[in-house]
Amino acid sequence: MIDRRGVLAGGLAGLVLPQGATAAMPGVPASGRLAFDVQRGGKSLGSHRLSFRRSGDALTVEVLVELLYKLGPVTLFHYNLHVTERWAGGEVQGFDSQANDNGTKYRTSARREGGALIVEGNAVARYAAPANALPATHWNRHELDGPWINPQDGKLLRPQVVARGPDSVPTLGGSARARRYSLSGPFKLDLWYDADDQWAGLAFTRGGGEVRYLRR
Repeated sequence: MIDRRGVLAGGLAGLVLPQGATAAMPGVPASGRLAFDVQRGGKSLGSHRLSFRRSGDALTVEVLVELLYKLGPVTLFHYNLHVTERWAGGEVQGFDSQANDNGTKYRTSARREGGALIVEGNAVARYAAPANALPATHWNRHELDGPWINPQDGKLLRPQVVARGPDSVPTLGGSARARRYSLSGPFKLDLWYDADDQWAGLAFTRGGGEVRYLRR
């Protein structure tokens, strides 16, 4: 069973890409910041934040997920994920991640060698991912076009994607128009992207309750 928490990756602040690079890498906000409140049944679980830093044609994306679920004073689970992605010329060059899933710790890394990403970690044997595989951090809509690398444990995922068309997605301040995509296979979830191809929302069901990302 794929842990949905490990498929969710995102982070904190950022910068816009140079002219000409945005077509290859949609989704980078001009503000350099993309952040979500994570809620289950209307109650806050934590945050999922992304940051983007540019130097020439290189882009670094920082992802930080912090989740905590409590029942009164008792902590039922906690989850933390930190991912650093490195891009150059519109192509992912690699990433490093650390995660703590309720006490189980993961370390994963990927490096581009030739036409493939070489992935390894403490939960996956070293392997060569397909050239078009992307880390499943969701800010880049092109991840829907090929296989995913789970940024938590490094496993290769091949979700089936169905475009649902225009939709209204809840945000922290109300709602926004966006395109909805439904994913199935190793997991089931919905993703939304706005007219600028920026990540606008995410939702899935867990333990009988809906978990939803509300963009700030």
